[in-house]
Amino acid sequence: MSFDIQYLLLLQDLRNATGGIFDEVFNAISKIAVDVMVFLPFLIYWAVDKAWGYRFLTARWGGEVINGLVKLTVCAYRPWIRSDLIEPAGDSKVAATGYSFPSGHTMCATAMYGSVFIWQRDRRRWLAVLCAVAIALTAFSRNFLGVHTPQDVLVSFIETSLLLLGIGIVANKAGGSDKVYDILSVIGIIFIIASLVYILLKPYPMDYVDGELLVDPQKMMKDCFNGCGGLLGLIIGSYIERHYLHYEIPKGAVSLPLMAGVGIGIVFSWNQYLGPAIFVTAFGRNWGNMISALILTVFAVAVWPVIITKTAQKEKEAGAVSANG
Repeated sequence: MSFDIQYLLLLQDLRNATGGIFDEVFNAISKIAVDVMVFLPFLIYWAVDKAWGYRFLTARWGGEVINGLVKLTVCAYRPWIRSDLIEPAGDSKVAATGYSFPSGHTMCATAMYGSVFIWQRDRRRWLAVLCAVAIALTAFSRNFLGVHTPQDVLVSFIETSLLLLGIGIVANKAGGSDKVYDILSVIGIIFIIASLVYILLKPYPMDYVDGELLVDPQKMMKDCFNGCGGLLGLIIGSYIERHYLHYEIPKGAVSLPLMAGVGIGIVFSWNQYLGPAIFVTAFGRNWGNMISALILTVFAVAVWPVIITKTAQKEKEAGAVSANG
């Protein structure tokens, strides 16, 4: 029996010995990374720091594409497929479908918490430390719940950390140059097209057990398509914003927190309900999710900032009128 399976069985014995009292805690830690933290980039972009918002969004979507490419290349089966001794905790097995390597939850945690860590490590060290702990807990939670092996979470952490490092280097080298960002946008579009062609044309294992396909590769392409859509939306939205909108966060505006909150509500509703209902129904799981993510990101980067700015301007004009009696 391999070391990674032995390690998961050790954690499984610990779960059983403690009566599963920690299962929901670690399940919640996992869900926060993918269900809550993914909305942080929009909030940062709209209301805190636009430049860092771009970094967060690049990490969010770029991480999903890269993680998806590695997953669809390696095509590693889940621990309970490799060993029938593994029994994941609670309903975690329901959400953890498809290929195992590398961990998507760890990718999200590293991209989001890691971006905060880099951003705040010299300003608010306590927050940076908290984010580092959150990454470690999320990664461990995937092992503790029995849905990922140690190598799944370790490689996910490494690949996403390298992505964050690359984003930082590129952002520093670019120095805010629109020309450089336009070149990078072209490179990004080529990367997206190449990624889609690759995952659509490459061969996949088609293993059956009792007449049932273990993993349907078409279903496993969803995250990569979603990431490609979001990344393409970021490229289009940023081009519009940089060349035509020049969004500046209206800091100090009373309406800013409210507008940012409303924006998060719209993004959440679109991501969870409207987008899938409209586009997945019309174009299928993969292309539908890609189109939905594209529209969502263009809206977040190039449409909602206009509404925030106009609202702040009206607030300022109303204040001036009031002050003049």
